[in-house]
Amino acid sequence: MRRTIYFKAIPFSQDDVTLALESGVDAIIAEPEHVQEIEALGRVAVIPSDAVIFKALTCKDDETDVVAALTAQRTVILETGWEIIPVENILAQEPALGLEVDSLNAARVGAGILEKGVATLVVVPQAITQLKDIVREMKLSQGTVLLESAEIMAITPVGLGHRVCVDTLSLLDTGQGMLVGNTSGFSFLVHAETETNPYVAPRPFRINAGGVHSYAMLPEDRTAYLEELAPGREVLIVGADGKASTAIVGRCKTEIRPMLMVTARMGERTGCVFLQNAETIRLVRDDGTPVSVVLLAPGDRILCHQDAAGRHFGMRIQEDIRE
Repeated sequence: MRRTIYFKAIPFSQDDVTLALESGVDAIIAEPEHVQEIEALGRVAVIPSDAVIFKALTCKDDETDVVAALTAQRTVILETGWEIIPVENILAQEPALGLEVDSLNAARVGAGILEKGVATLVVVPQAITQLKDIVREMKLSQGTVLLESAEIMAITPVGLGHRVCVDTLSLLDTGQGMLVGNTSGFSFLVHAETETNPYVAPRPFRINAGGVHSYAMLPEDRTAYLEELAPGREVLIVGADGKASTAIVGRCKTEIRPMLMVTARMGERTGCVFLQNAETIRLVRDDGTPVSVVLLAPGDRILCHQDAAGRHFGMRIQEDIRE
């Protein structure tokens, strides 16, 4: 679910609004007389409070009223003090519900109700000191991805090919990279250029991700060909511990370079990925450390991800597809 984060600027405080803008909230809710003032501070959606129904749940009838309002396409925000069971009852009927949250912990609870959570979290002024943490975790976190140990079978030079460097708007850490593969069902954790070497300075925003035809994992269980990535698009960043987050593409560089085909096996499945033949391109060992493709040898073990094959325009489908 693509969750939205609002800040409730009631009562109005310019300092709070400025912090909300810096934190990257999707919208600010304010009293009508402050809407234009906030719009002048930055490019952000401002929702007048009289366009929103703020509702406290005090009895069963309140749940019925909320469902009716949501069915009528009204914006409904439950005030702080909500409890999980009534929220579950509402979400089971209408998913477009918002919750006020007064802490990072409350945001985590709201994001996990009925597994998917609510569509909108509204941070109240009492949580202003945690606002950046709430936005960062709720907007960037993508849960965890199961990574498994795979055995390198072969590293084969294949000649020249077009490869894609994905430059993101994020500074990545050791252990992080993108899941890339020749098929959507078997992907390799391709490491970001975070490590030092004698030839070139680290570029921790960059993943030299592989051949233009390769699948790359995206947020929300989608994939794209590397050649399709463009500025402004989101990609999935995965750490060696499996923790996943999003990053925004700032630039893609496609160039002709000498390529390697790296083949690996997990159980009965075999997969491959085409990567540039250069010391700075790395995969991730199963102990979480990056390893250059020029140092790989058959028998080495790296981190990979298995999935059910079958994608149509990047979306998962149930079909007998053999790649």
